Amino acid sequence: MRATSRALPDDHARPPEGAWRTLVRGISLSPELRVGLPGTLLLALLATAGRAIVPVAIQRTIDDGFGAAGSAVDLGAVTQVVILAGFAVLLTAIASGWMNYRLAAVVESALASLRVRAFRHIHDLSMLHQATHARGSLVARVTSDIDEISRFMQWAGLNLITATGQLTVATIVMAVYSWQLTLVVLGVFVPFLFGARWFQKRLTVAYLTVREKVGRLLGVLAETVVGAPVVRAYGIEPRTQARLDKAIEEHRRAAVRAGTLSSSFSGTGEVFGAAATSAAVVVGIALGTDAGITPGTVLAFLFLITLFVDPVLIASEVINEGQTAVAGWRRVLDVLDIEPDVADPGEDGLELPAGPVGLRFEQVSFRYPKPGEAARDASGPIVLHDVDLTIAPQTRVAVVGETGSGKTTFAKLLTRLMDPSEGRILIDDLPLDQVRFASLRRRVVMVPQDGALFDGTIADNVRMGQPTISDEDLELSFLELGLADWVDELPHHLDTRTGERGTSLSAGERQLVALARAYVANPDLLVLDEATSAVDPATEVRLSRALTGLTRGRTTITIAHRMSTAEVADEVLVFDQGRLIQRGRHAELVAAGGVYGRLHASWVRGTASLS
Repeated sequence: MRATSRALPDDHARPPEGAWRTLVRGISLSPELRVGLPGTLLLALLATAGRAIVPVAIQRTIDDGFGAAGSAVDLGAVTQVVILAGFAVLLTAIASGWMNYRLAAVVESALASLRVRAFRHIHDLSMLHQATHARGSLVARVTSDIDEISRFMQWAGLNLITATGQLTVATIVMAVYSWQLTLVVLGVFVPFLFGARWFQKRLTVAYLTVREKVGRLLGVLAETVVGAPVVRAYGIEPRTQARLDKAIEEHRRAAVRAGTLSSSFSGTGEVFGAAATSAAVVVGIALGTDAGITPGTVLAFLFLITLFVDPVLIASEVINEGQTAVAGWRRVLDVLDIEPDVADPGEDGLELPAGPVGLRFEQVSFRYPKPGEAARDASGPIVLHDVDLTIAPQTRVAVVGETGSGKTTFAKLLTRLMDPSEGRILIDDLPLDQVRFASLRRRVVMVPQDGALFDGTIADNVRMGQPTISDEDLELSFLELGLADWVDELPHHLDTRTGERGTSLSAGERQLVALARAYVANPDLLVLDEATSAVDPATEVRLSRALTGLTRGRTTITIAHRMSTAEVADEVLVFDQGRLIQRGRHAELVAAGGVYGRLHASWVRGTASLS
């Protein structure tokens, strides 16, 4: 069986997808935008059309309200035009306000769904993707990158909609008044359009670089905060600060470059706007009434040019926000484009039958991909070679071996955190890759060595194993594990807060909570990454007794760092350099010598030296 995913692309590993193509794909993944935008665009049309009323009213007032020299002003005509213009402006304001509300609601709904989809997709990625890419970069794609899209849609996107409508309406009304002056204005802006295209290409690259640097900066910041105790313990504050300063400086340089390009474009727009206004006045006066151009027409044209030029002048800011949003959207799409190499078969998948489960490995091999490689193209060294074995239901198995021998890889494969490069794994005679995740996660639980916890209370963390467990049963589970006295010593008992990542508890206490979480989950296959390795001797004795009850009747795979675990196992699997080289009961393997005999003798000597 081969994995089918591709690696998460580097931002510059391939030519960036065009901005228009990116927007089309992004909107296609946000159905809320497709449903809500038509009505918003209609309101935008009404809002922008109303802005042309004022120039028309000015022209009518001057040309119709004022008669020939010495004649009286037609106040009735002026009043009528002013009232109609005021009514039109009021409708424009209502349409504009309603448009803003609809756009904000539609955008936030769409991007909330996109954020959830991206977050879930990241969680669907295998441990390979999780381990080979900076956490900060992945977090940035769900947080700051989508925030940039939100800012663009609600500000720049709104301006883009209204500016496009305003530009269209202004051009049409100008053409109705004077096609000659309209050609003058359009002719002035032709070179600007070519310049805008030149800037747009460079801004695309510049803002993609900014988003990349933001991801790297978040990664360094996260590591610095989480690793603060290690930084202080080893006195490496200067080196850590230098690394952070470098990330900040790289982001600053990228942002300055993008901002410089954007500012240059803004200044260019103002120059062309002034040139268009001057040219229209000069040509309008030169043509005069012979071309049907009245004083009111010239004055109205100046207002219309303002309506025409304003969208151009804000184009730099729109392109600025737009390129940032496109860069962020592209990075989010890059994540969504990854086909998880550990895919959930979903509704078409198989359901594990109730009861103790057995395992079978058939010629299973695994190799990690090198940086930038997809899992299917992995060419790194093989870390697991042709593992072929059967584990009977309700068997307690200890997996031993030196560091790097393949123990952890073996555990990740049997819990389907990764898929094999070759061969296949069966659980209860069902192909593991065809079992629904929902069924697999209910029946198979892995307790990692670090006892990962989430910010909340101890009760909250334990309930992740069984959300519906009652308070009484929760307390009973700690009693059955022999941990009731430990809970009683805590300041708020089960309501004691664990802190972010469990930092309010010691390493051993975090492991106790992780074990209780696995206990209430009541799995049929339990995988322990030496769950007692981080606790003190007294707690280990208590937990060992509890684990005897926990593992009874269940298939249990323990990654054993202590030979005391292997001594009481039904079977021991010995890995060396990625190969399964020995298996059997503890006494048999000690008598046979080999790698296991050497490891056990070394452990005995180490234990004796500590006593």
